[in-house]
Amino acid sequence: MKTMLSISFFAVIRRHRVLVLCGALWSLPALAAEDLPVGHYALPETGNIVGEVYSVRIEEGETLLDLAAAHGVGYEEIRHANPEVSIWAPDAGTEVTIPARYVLPPERRDGLVINMAELRLYYYPKTAEGETPTVETYPIGIGRDGYDTPLGVTKTTMKLKNPAWYPPDSIRQEAAEKGEPLPSVVPAGPENPLGDRAILLDLPGYLIHGTNRPDGVGMRVSHGCIRMRPETIRALYTRIGVGERVNIIDMPVKIGGDGERLYVQSFPLDGQEVGMNDLLSALQKTPEAGGIPLDYTRLGETLKASGWQPIALAPLPEAVITIEPEPLRWYDAFRSWQQSLETSRVTPEREGS
Repeated sequence: MKTMLSISFFAVIRRHRVLVLCGALWSLPALAAEDLPVGHYALPETGNIVGEVYSVRIEEGETLLDLAAAHGVGYEEIRHANPEVSIWAPDAGTEVTIPARYVLPPERRDGLVINMAELRLYYYPKTAEGETPTVETYPIGIGRDGYDTPLGVTKTTMKLKNPAWYPPDSIRQEAAEKGEPLPSVVPAGPENPLGDRAILLDLPGYLIHGTNRPDGVGMRVSHGCIRMRPETIRALYTRIGVGERVNIIDMPVKIGGDGERLYVQSFPLDGQEVGMNDLLSALQKTPEAGGIPLDYTRLGETLKASGWQPIALAPLPEAVITIEPEPLRWYDAFRSWQQSLETSRVTPEREGS
């Protein structure tokens, strides 16, 4: 497997340009981090966080999206990690953060897990006995508002090379209203929005496919299908089989463990903040968090600051836990008032009897 990975088109690139490692390299039982292609990680023996955050410098003529493509991250990820850097015309020599550290979704590690909120796909390939289990992760483009992809477990049903596109009537009507009429069939070629590879799902009309507009990967731009960059769909296409499990989820907050620390990773889109309900839902799916007392005020602050990158959760200091009394809940106060009212009513009756 090590030899096969080393000849993949994903061979680790631009490693000589890495300037700062913001996280320690992982200790892997059989594969060193530098032996794996971009976006491929050995599954950790403990915890559920893979990857690292690091920095590179922009070269003359590069855009922020060029760097994103080279390092396997999407539009929203690179933008949130570098809010002060111009997307299309960054100054040469600018230091750019590559946010390539991921909390693995708390789902069964089998086939494909697609987190719509995260704009990211995870693939768990089958491994032979004695091989190191790995995960591959790629940015995706998904449906914009009104074109949501159905959630739930499905499977792959067919693989197509150089597919033709048959735009549905709704899309043809939308294009006509914009003054850009579409033909009933778009043949394979550079103008085909499906790119040159497509994987059909057991959801009528929904595919995982390439694109002729790779800059839209990592954004909400499609009509519900899942877009991938041409090079990543080609790599996935060669190895994923028909009948593979596909789990489509929408999890805007994930909780991850790395050693004794817990991290939160959230995915706010279009200026919308992720809510506490999403955080509480993620905590319920994290058994490691069960025994840790948490300060929910500080949790809310942590959630707002976590935009797309994992940051450490802040537990409530133990000294405060042992000193602070349990707060009086509204129903406890109501019960006390109700009991005093009943006492005042009963006492006169007893006196008069």
